[in-house]
Amino acid sequence: MKNVLIVEDNHDIASLIQMHLADTGYQTVISSDGLSAVEHTNNTKFDLVILDLMLPKMDGLDVCRSIRKQSSYTPILMLTSKSSELDRVLGLEVGADDYVTKPFSIRELLARVKSQFRRAEATTLSDSMVNELVFDDLQVNLDTRRVTLGDRNIDLTAKEFDLLHKFAQNPGRVYTRSQLLDSVWGYGHEGYEHTVNSHINRLRSKIEIKPAHPRYILTVWGVGYKFNDKL
Repeated sequence: MKNVLIVEDNHDIASLIQMHLADTGYQTVISSDGLSAVEHTNNTKFDLVILDLMLPKMDGLDVCRSIRKQSSYTPILMLTSKSSELDRVLGLEVGADDYVTKPFSIRELLARVKSQFRRAEATTLSDSMVNELVFDDLQVNLDTRRVTLGDRNIDLTAKEFDLLHKFAQNPGRVYTRSQLLDSVWGYGHEGYEHTVNSHINRLRSKIEIKPAHPRYILTVWGVGYKFNDKL
């Protein structure tokens, strides 16, 4: 049974989400502030965190950053204000997997929740086939989410690792920015292609000897990006 943490300080909204998730067969825990949410995630393994952006004691962005520092990866579905595009962009930048804007329909929220579980299961299935990808000096361990370049450990954020994982599993395949948004961040992020660009730039700065002349992640001009299949 899936275990979901609901981080929402509005009691009515939290109870409504909890009721519908329970009806779908999920176990839930409610946290009404950011600090208690971090404590919950430190002590319990959740399959998903539904995280409101505006919270007492610690806001949703800081909670998201804290969760992403943990060793295990937990999908995060962020609840944001419909009027604030900046909040949604920042949420994606710090590691949220998807977002739903308030006010939202329960049907849409449940669809997003199920989508996160499908993506997690698909990743687990593909990872079970091979647990390490090696390209010359670059090694990507899918079990531990550890990346090394030669004898040096590379510290990647969750989304940087997910991008590298996506590319490295499919060398030579060209991805548009929209395709990367859909597969790494989840559907519904049209217009946030700059998020892909900034993550790829940071990823290159960490794994490329000369980021301006990349060896691993190549630009396909006018289309998108691909992982070098000539290594």
